[in-house]
Amino acid sequence: MVSSTVYGVEELLERIYAVLTGFGYEVWSSHMGTMPTTSTLNAFDNCIQAVRNCDIFLGLITPRYGSGLAPGEISITHKELITAIELNKPRWLLAHHNVVFARSLLRQLGHGTAEARAELAFKESNVIDDLRVVDMYDAAIRNEIIFRERTGNWVQKFVSEEDALRYATAQFYRFQEVESLLQEHLAGPRAVMNRIEADATNARRQGDG
Repeated sequence: MVSSTVYGVEELLERIYAVLTGFGYEVWSSHMGTMPTTSTLNAFDNCIQAVRNCDIFLGLITPRYGSGLAPGEISITHKELITAIELNKPRWLLAHHNVVFARSLLRQLGHGTAEARAELAFKESNVIDDLRVVDMYDAAIRNEIIFRERTGNWVQKFVSEEDALRYATAQFYRFQEVESLLQEHLAGPRAVMNRIEADATNARRQGDG
């Protein structure tokens, strides 16, 4: 599943779709019209259901925050990201340079938390339209967890479409490696430990021989 706001990154989403389908993936993308939908659900619930059902999650945090269900609620894209993290989906995340820079600047000015940023009188601009994109970045890097204990917190910064496409290509062209990672994830931690223990046993046997 490719999760992103659409405005301003339409061409990038189309290029990512073309690359991933070329590698053999079935790509769910609302922009490309391939997102599975159910007529009894609203758009928000269809998107969240897709996150629950997808095998791999590719999320883009852009300077555009996107729409929500109602004023005061987080956007659909934001909720997709939170859901993917909560479900511990195998995920790859990208964040636009403007978001990363804004977060750094706001932290320097003493607005390093979502609560502090929410109190700011912010006017929408072409650089960033909503400070909650910084909240999304904080969630993506697992900012609430002590640094040395964080996992699943890699977020790749991109400036240009080429940067983002290069990352997506590098991560997903190794189809067999991604498939193996997914199988381990679905098998659960016990299966992974069994494999590690088997590798260690084999290594000891070779050492004894």
